[in-house]
Amino acid sequence: MRLRTPLALLGAAALVLVGPPLLTTGSGADTGTQIPGLRLMVPNTPGGGYDITARTAAKNAEDAGLTHNIEVFNLPGAGGTVGLTRLVGEHGNGKLAMSMGLGVVGAARSNHAPKTLADTTPIARLTEEADVVVVAKDSPYKDIGQLVDAWKKNPGKLPVGGGSSPGGPDHLAPMLMARAAGISPKKVNYIPFDGGGELLASILGNKVAFGVSGVGEYLDQIKSGELRLLAVTGPERVPGLDGPTLKESGYDVDFTNWRGIVAPPGLTDTQRSKLTALVRKLHASEEWKQSLKKNGWDDAFLVGDDFGTFLAAQDKNVVSVLKELGL
Repeated sequence: MRLRTPLALLGAAALVLVGPPLLTTGSGADTGTQIPGLRLMVPNTPGGGYDITARTAAKNAEDAGLTHNIEVFNLPGAGGTVGLTRLVGEHGNGKLAMSMGLGVVGAARSNHAPKTLADTTPIARLTEEADVVVVAKDSPYKDIGQLVDAWKKNPGKLPVGGGSSPGGPDHLAPMLMARAAGISPKKVNYIPFDGGGELLASILGNKVAFGVSGVGEYLDQIKSGELRLLAVTGPERVPGLDGPTLKESGYDVDFTNWRGIVAPPGLTDTQRSKLTALVRKLHASEEWKQSLKKNGWDDAFLVGDDFGTFLAAQDKNVVSVLKELGL
């Protein structure tokens, strides 16, 4: 997460087998990265950012011949902390990993979860991306200025939806946006959804006045015209999309989200090395590079202990910003 504001600097339901079930080690596969029976947990509902990242990574690893038959499954609940608790309970399981990001950091704090990301084995941070501020195509708000003007008149009457629990990226972004617009964050009517997939239906159905989510989650809907893009939260415009940054629109917010992979605690050095080697080679693959471009994700690769240090800093930052915003 990257924030440049006057406040602070912030740096199972669906099972899918990815890849042909009859493929085995060999056939050009990288024997150094094969982890037979590897399962990748998604701690929110299908269609959200963690889900898209996990399924993209699994397919890319398959297509690059790095490993086969990665099982991607969803275990949603409590902003990702149900999945987190399950992961931590799988002590020593080197064949399980979890797609996650800033939302899980915030949810663990806001839900007072018994386990945090400090209890996991950090594998790698993969991506960074801006959030987008979007409305339905028939919304009366044609640009970010019109939306903010209406929001300032009556903050509680304009609900904003996000695909994360309080403390997560889709919550922090509109809170910082409100603060920059002169709206007290305490007056914002924020409605959390368990991932961008659930949020989308409420935006399209005008159940919320506007939504905030990762750019990669709504690229297709923005390009098709189902959603109208009003602004992006990052420092630069997103290539291929016609939407200004919040900063160029007059709101001093520079915010990006990130996503990565963690594993259960208690892994052996060999188990951890296997997972790390797989992710390193995935990151270097042409398949992954193309997916970054396609989804509007920025490369933010950070591995192992360095990622663990980053997670600890993010946890402190979330606590600090929530306190500073009075939330």
